[in-house]
Amino acid sequence: MSLRFSVLASGSTGNAIYVESDNQRLLIDAGLSGKKIEQCFEKININPKDLNGILVTHEHSDHIKGVGILARRYNLPIYANEKTWKAMQSSLGTIPIEQRFHFETGKTKSFGNMEVESFGVSHDAAEPMFFTFAHGDRKLAVITDTGYVSERIKGVTKEANTFIFESNHDMDMLRMGKYPWSVKRRILGDEGHVSNVDAGLALADILTDSPANIYLAHLSLDNNMKDLARMTVHQTLEEKGYEIGKQVKLFDTDPLIPTALVGV
Repeated sequence: MSLRFSVLASGSTGNAIYVESDNQRLLIDAGLSGKKIEQCFEKININPKDLNGILVTHEHSDHIKGVGILARRYNLPIYANEKTWKAMQSSLGTIPIEQRFHFETGKTKSFGNMEVESFGVSHDAAEPMFFTFAHGDRKLAVITDTGYVSERIKGVTKEANTFIFESNHDMDMLRMGKYPWSVKRRILGDEGHVSNVDAGLALADILTDSPANIYLAHLSLDNNMKDLARMTVHQTLEEKGYEIGKQVKLFDTDPLIPTALVGV
């Protein structure tokens, strides 16, 4: 396969995704400790010293906790937009100037034979953005940490073969749960997180007649369950006419266990 990936960790406690082509190896976010991310890499038989860089989506701790230590330990360049750099630099520790790179929202960069396009999302961070990764005729779209899926996002990700897609919470579990109302309001708002139902509805607008794999990501530890997220998205897509299991396949992600390293 020309483009491969593993969701190393996904959830409220930390997020990291690995993407590789034949000549590039990139880490998207590092929201766990350096040690835990190294353990995740060991499970998929990848050595972090072979990485070509870290792409940062936004400055929240569940996305940057291990960025500084990994960058220093393996001499890795870090790519983020200007506002994210300003918001996260005090959390990363000392990063030499030669390891600091800007990747602005809405731009496309070439990493070896991989084309990476960034796009903005609606989240309560300085300037959050996510990415698509393309090589040859394969395309991977990564979309989490957004309160809603805009028409712009739908357009950028339309032709993807594989999606790592936010399915953060079940709305009933969230509403009836232990969180204070201020936190519930944040999660449910336009700068919060996408629910299971909204994930299914957004995907129904994005998917084409081509086969697609969907990895449901960033599930809340307190307000969701894997089976519930998968069942809800399955039902929503089926109601929109998609054949689950053949045309569209759904996969889980986990806060601690990496998904297999597979082709897009």
